[in-house]
Amino acid sequence: MSQTSRFFQVALPLLAFFVCASQGQQKAHPSSPVIGGEPVLHLQRHLTNNGALPEFLSATFLPGRGMNVFQITAHLPGKGEVPLLASPSLQTATTLLNGTGPDKDGNESFMMGGALLFPFANRILGPATADGKFILATWRGRTVKLRANWRGSRPGAAPQALHGQLLMARATSTQLRSSTAQASATATFLLPANRHWFSSNRVVVHALLRAHSLTLTLTATNIGDYPEPVGIGWHPYFRLPSGNRANARLHIPATARAAVNDPDDMFPTGALLPIAGTPLDFTAPNGAALTVPVNDAFLPLQRTAQGHVVCSIADVAANYGLRITALTPFVKTILVYAPAGEPLVVLEPQFNNGDPFGQAWKGKDNGNGMVILNPGRSVTWKTQLTLFQPHP
Repeated sequence: MSQTSRFFQVALPLLAFFVCASQGQQKAHPSSPVIGGEPVLHLQRHLTNNGALPEFLSATFLPGRGMNVFQITAHLPGKGEVPLLASPSLQTATTLLNGTGPDKDGNESFMMGGALLFPFANRILGPATADGKFILATWRGRTVKLRANWRGSRPGAAPQALHGQLLMARATSTQLRSSTAQASATATFLLPANRHWFSSNRVVVHALLRAHSLTLTLTATNIGDYPEPVGIGWHPYFRLPSGNRANARLHIPATARAAVNDPDDMFPTGALLPIAGTPLDFTAPNGAALTVPVNDAFLPLQRTAQGHVVCSIADVAANYGLRITALTPFVKTILVYAPAGEPLVVLEPQFNNGDPFGQAWKGKDNGNGMVILNPGRSVTWKTQLTLFQPHP
C-alpha cells in the first residue's frame, strides 16, 4: 500500500551532527544542513566488540520534516558501515524537500528514509472540494478538510489524503543527549487543528540509539477541545545490502491481507483474503522469499506473549537481518511494499487500516484501527529495530 516505486541510489549522508560520549544536552553543529527550517540531527556512536557482531552506528533525523528517520547505518561484519535506509544524499534531499512542485504538500517526505505518519497513516477518501485541493472527512457528525495530496495514476482517479500532517511539520524544540552507552534525540511538534483535523495535538518523537537496538517512540496528546480519532505509522524504506531482491527473506506474522478495489487506487474493500499457501504467505519463522511484487496490508496480526508484533527482513547473501518489533498493542496493520526489481522493502507498522472512515470497515471485527483520544489524553506508538545474522 505504499505509494512510490522510485528507488534512490543510496549515498551515506553527510555526518551532519555528531553526538559525543558525554553527558547532558547537545546542540546542533552550526554547519548542519537545514531542511524544513531546522538543522539535521545526527546521532553517532563508536563501534565495539572489534566489529565481530552487527551494531548500529548512526541515525539521522529531519526535525524540519516531522522527524523523518532519514538514515540509519550499521556495521555489518565483513562489510563495514552500511546504510540501512534508501535515501539520497543530504545535499540532494535539501533540493527535493523544498515545499514546492512535487513537494508542495510534503510528498517527498514519504519518498525517502522513514517518514513518521500522524494523525493518520495510509489514505483517507471522501468527497472532494470543488477545486479538488481537499477531501472532506466526517467522523461523529463533524467534517474536516484534508489536503488532497495523492491520487492514482489513471486519468480521473479519485483524490486522496495520504499519510497525515507530519510530512512538513517543523519541530518547536529538539533535545539531544548522550552517554558512553547510548545517544538519544527528542523533538516536539505542535499540530493545530485549523479545521484540517478533529482536534489539536502535541507530538513528541523520541529516538534511542544503542549498539544493538534503535527504539522509536511517538507520543501524541490531544491538546484541543474535542475528541478525535488518531492513527500513527512509519514509512521506512529498508535496503537490501546485497543489492539483490532474490536474497531477501520476509517474515510477517499475519494470516490475511486486505483486499483492494484495484492496484492503482488501492481502496480497501473490507474483505480479508487468506494468504496460507500463496506467494504472500510470510508467516514462516525464518521468513519466505520475495517471489512476487508486494503492495499489501497484512492483518490480523499474531502477537507474542508480551503483546508485541515481530517482523523481520533478512538479506541472506549479506548475512544481514533486521527485526522490526511493534511494542504497542495499537499497531493493527503491517503494510509491505516490495516492488519487483528493486532491492528494498518498505515495512510499515501502523495503527489504522486504509480509508478508516470508509464503509469498508463499518461493523467489521477488525475495525478501522483508529484510537480515540479525548481532550488531554495521550497514545504512544513504539517500534524497536534490532540486528541479527541469518547464518549461525
